[in-house]
Amino acid sequence: MTSRLLLEYDGTRFAGWARQPGQRTVQEAVEHALRTILREDDLTLTVAGRTDAGVHAWGQVCSYEHEAVDPLRLNALLPGDVAVLDCNPAPAGFDARRDALSRTYCYRVLHRRARSVWLAQRAHWYGWELDHEALSACARALAGTHDFRAFTPSETHHTRFERDVHAAEWRMDGDLLEFWITADSFMRHMNRVLVGTMLEVAGARRSLEDFVALLDGRPRADAAATAPPYGLALAAVAYAAEGSTIEGWTACDEGAADQ
Repeated sequence: MTSRLLLEYDGTRFAGWARQPGQRTVQEAVEHALRTILREDDLTLTVAGRTDAGVHAWGQVCSYEHEAVDPLRLNALLPGDVAVLDCNPAPAGFDARRDALSRTYCYRVLHRRARSVWLAQRAHWYGWELDHEALSACARALAGTHDFRAFTPSETHHTRFERDVHAAEWRMDGDLLEFWITADSFMRHMNRVLVGTMLEVAGARRSLEDFVALLDGRPRADAAATAPPYGLALAAVAYAAEGSTIEGWTACDEGAADQ
């Protein structure tokens, strides 16, 4: 029997998704709760997107081989910074990672002179001038298939650097800027390096032409520094029977990924 979990979590105090010896991780917390209820010591979760330390999730999807469990029971055993939103039976053989058609991430930037207490671990505070149209132009350039090796660490396990970006845009809501991107998959730090580089373009420290050139497989050293993890959240994961990812944006817009 295969089951599917929908999760949200605050990544601030987690060392990322993946289980690591001696570290507090989301995977360890959720597997512990499931194993306790189901009395299965070897139960293992498969996840749609492995998030790094400090990265949040609003719509993480996992699968495991066992019966579904009432979210109320799971949440009673989970720490306050991770919650199960739904848990249901899935088709036989469903794999949260392999079957995903796309992932959607959201990166938040607080653009104002004063920092925020309430958004300190939810958005990257940026106090300098920004050209919003330049940000939008960068996002428009991302649509399609590109070689993103400039946007992931040089020391990497990745062998394929091309990614298919289905949609990308910046949304402006007063001082809060949100970068939304949907792609087939993402590489480590990819979204955070993209944001760091786009902020340089919008701050007149790099040209739009230079940004576009990076999408042709330039070395990592040519792109900007990696933006902080706490601005990023995995917003949604799309599967074949669930309609478009754009609809998923609306469903997960709280008012969703590096990773």
